[in-house]
Amino acid sequence: MGDQEVRALDGVDLEIEKGDYVAIMGPSGSGKSTLMNLIGCLDTASGGEYWLNGRAVNELNDNDLAQVRNQEVGFVFQTFHLLPRYTALENVQLPLVYSNVPRDQRVSRAKEALAQVDLTDRMHHRPNELSGGQRQRVAIARALINRPAILLADEPTGNLDTSTGKEILAVFEKLHGNGHTIILVTHDAEVASNARRVIRLRDGKVEQDMINERAAAG
Repeated sequence: MGDQEVRALDGVDLEIEKGDYVAIMGPSGSGKSTLMNLIGCLDTASGGEYWLNGRAVNELNDNDLAQVRNQEVGFVFQTFHLLPRYTALENVQLPLVYSNVPRDQRVSRAKEALAQVDLTDRMHHRPNELSGGQRQRVAIARALINRPAILLADEPTGNLDTSTGKEILAVFEKLHGNGHTIILVTHDAEVASNARRVIRLRDGKVEQDMINERAAAG
């Protein structure tokens, strides 16, 4: 900013284990979106190291980063990003299309992913025939299709009413119970309270990194 250097993240040092359920919180400008983009390999850091599943992400080229995004990270966004002309089953298959997986395998794995989010009975419906919560379940199933190392969710309940938001958080709880690694970015303390670990950022630094005793006990 002019002559002043602003570090979106400054000295952040974190280790997230396989099977963790982590919420990243912080006010606007705290660095949480930048951290999410780095974890998801959407951005690369100007310094430091990031290791994902044994690979030094900071050393990868653009093609390798694209492969990591497709294979290692499952993205869940606030706005679903479903293709309106495609059924739920077809939307879920899309990451496998880009990976050149044969059609019969795509269909089988998409059905498996939809079963994980309890949406088997709506697989042939298009997005406009689904509720907001069902659309988000489709988006979660799509994120799971490549069996990623990390499920990365950005304000996943932001467009949903309170009741439907709780249903989606219950889906994440179930997935975590099945061994999935979940990193959830949110400004909502109630949403974050479902995670086993809460990391709070402020001004690009880790202000707090704590185990959520209530969630861990549950």
